[in-house]
Order: sequence, then structure tokens, then C-alpha cells
Amino acid sequence: MNKITRRKFVQNLALVGGTIVMGAKTLEAAKRKSPSKLHLACNQYPWLVFYQRENRDFNADLDKGLGELASSGMDGYEPLVNNPQEIDRLGPLLKKNGLEMRSLYVNSVLHERQKADQSIDSVLAISEKAKSIGTKIIVTNPSPIQWGGSQNKDDSQLRVQAASLEKLGRQLKAMGLTLSYHNHDIELRNAAREFHHMMVGTDPAYVTLCLDAHWVYRGAGNSAVALFDVLKLYGRRITELHLRQSKENIWSETFEDGDINYRRLAKHLLGIDISPHIVLEQAVEKGTPKTMETVEAFRQSSKYARRIFAEFG
Repeated sequence: MNKITRRKFVQNLALVGGTIVMGAKTLEAAKRKSPSKLHLACNQYPWLVFYQRENRDFNADLDKGLGELASSGMDGYEPLVNNPQEIDRLGPLLKKNGLEMRSLYVNSVLHERQKADQSIDSVLAISEKAKSIGTKIIVTNPSPIQWGGSQNKDDSQLRVQAASLEKLGRQLKAMGLTLSYHNHDIELRNAAREFHHMMVGTDPAYVTLCLDAHWVYRGAGNSAVALFDVLKLYGRRITELHLRQSKENIWSETFEDGDINYRRLAKHLLGIDISPHIVLEQAVEKGTPKTMETVEAFRQSSKYARRIFAEFG
């Protein structure tokens, strides 16, 4: 029998202990490097239009609709909310279907002082209620003078809107919430003066950006150059990202490879250490192919989104 001296025993014990410590450190490092599952949410609008093409009403049976949304691979739901009472209805249904509501979308009118104050009060009331069920981000797209119209806001109205947007952002931040500014294509008209003023005319501490990549692309005349310029200019302000794709400038049936290089977009955001809330908003329009049912379309979209944005977990 080999005798083990006390010194040898202590040395062996230290070696084993060191191995355990190193193993624990290696495991912890691996945990830090390994991204957690991406939280993927979906906006309400896509489900409305996909249901419409099947002659269904998403809001008629919201419980069933949210169940289908969850079964398509989504973790969260971003609704368009008009009043606090809608949150009371949504809360139990979200819980039942295993969905979170980390963000919500609200309309606002901010370019007229009197209407702006009313809008701010309305958004704050909705936000206070939503906060109680876990909402963190409030997304708003200040309404145009007329939906579908050609009239543009003048400089005075843009100044009022920017001031109102920042006022709303300040009050939301005081509540522990984040305001994320959203645009459609209208704000990109006339050298994108409305979009840019909402960015440079507000304090980044109170007004962040919900980048709807495809609306920027379309509003700039289907320009990927313009989209990636916006990323360079305002990328660090992005707190939420809306995902939509097109092929030959027509919205595709699923979120997939197409006109916008989302791999490049994801790489850019990771490069500047920005990991926004990811919200799918793949929708249909005239010319969009119709080859699959709603749930299957969103199931394919969610799988693609998770591949492209996997590192954002």
C-alpha cells in the first residue's frame, strides 16, 4: 500500500479544490457567454389583417386569437390600446395564454397644444394601468394632420409636437417607463423633416426610438441606404425594433430574406451594444402572396426572427 504523506494529501486537496473553483468559473463564464432565449413579441396589427383575409375578426374572440398567437411561437403581445379599461380585459387573457405585454402601442395627437395635453393625460392613464401587469415600453406614433392626406405639419406644429413628445417622455420616465417614438412613411416626406425633428428636437433621456425598419425603408422611397443611415444616426436611441419584410417592395407573407438585410441590421445593433425589445409586425397588403394560414405564417416568421436575432436574448 502506498502511503500518502500529509503534505501530499494537502497538495492533492488543493489541486482538487482548484479544479472545482476553475470548473465553477468556467461554468459561470459559459453562462455569461451563452445567450438566453430571445423574447419575441408580436404587434396586434398583423393579426388583424391576417384574420381579415380569412374573413375572421381577431378581436371578436380575443382569447382564441391570443392562443393562436402564442402557439405560433410568440412570447409577448403588443396591443394598440385606446383606454385603461382595455388593460383590465387583456390582463387575465394574457396570463391564461402565457404571454407578456412588455410594450404597448398608443395613438396620440401632439402637434396642437390643447389636443396634446389631452393626449398626454390619456396615454399616462393607460400607462399607469399597463405598468401594473409588467409593461415597460410605451410606443407612440403622433398622428398626422389627416390619415391618408397630403397635408404636412409646418415648423410651428413640429416644434409643438417635439416639446409635447418630450413632456410625455419625462412623465413616463418618472413612472419608471420608457417612451419609444414610432413613425410610418408620412414622417419621411420632405427630407424626413418630421422624423428628424422628433429625434434632434428631443432629449434622448426621455424620447427613445422604436425603429420600424420597413416604414423607414418605404418612406425613403424603398431605400436601404436611408435605413442604414438612420441606424448610424440614431441607433443608440433604439429601445424597440419592429420587424417587417418585403420582396420587390411588396410585403411578404412571412418574415424572411428579402429587400431589407436584417442580418446586417442585427450585426450593426450588436456592434454598438444595443439589444432592443423585438416585436414582429409582418403584415399583408395588396399583392402579398396567400399560400398558408395565419398561424403557420407567423410560426415561420417567428422561427426566422429567432435565427436572425438569436444573440439578442
